[in-house]
Amino acid sequence: MRNESPPPSEAPGHIDALIATRLLALRQAKGLSLAELAELSGVSKAMISKVERAQSSPTAVLLGRLAAGLGVSLAQLLTEEKEAPQRLRTKAMQEVWRDPEAGYLRRQVAERGATGSGVELVEVELPRSAQVGYPRWSGKPYRQCLWMLEGALRVDYGDERFELAPGDCLDFGVDRPLVFKALGRTACRYLLVASAD
Repeated sequence: MRNESPPPSEAPGHIDALIATRLLALRQAKGLSLAELAELSGVSKAMISKVERAQSSPTAVLLGRLAAGLGVSLAQLLTEEKEAPQRLRTKAMQEVWRDPEAGYLRRQVAERGATGSGVELVEVELPRSAQVGYPRWSGKPYRQCLWMLEGALRVDYGDERFELAPGDCLDFGVDRPLVFKALGRTACRYLLVASAD
């Protein structure tokens, strides 16, 4: 695994502020109160309020629940809304977020619809033995294709279980609960490509 220090724009304080802004904007755009989002997501009003005020660094599981409750993709909580599409997204422009609990690292390589393609590209690094789970999405469904680059990974897609090694590719949707678990003695790294269903 690469050990790179993130640039200042990828520091925890920056991403927490970005998540706070995006969560509040998305909740308000959908006309949801804290109580309504709490009911839809299974996350307490107090925790949602802390995240919206950037007083808490949310975990991947918490963000997954909030995204599912809002009916949006995880990327919409982790990336800034841009007015114009960007043909070139240098590495420095790609938002990076690290789960404070599991150490899961997520790099938003390409945003869905940013270039008109409708495809999103995400690089994920999951530390050894780390596990991240997401509920079934309540919003517009979309497909994902996972390509393993390094290490070993188990994916639970609803009742189905898959074990992936480097080079393997798995196609799945967000219509069932998902669990990603790093297997073996090392971390794993994979690419996720998401597109409209």
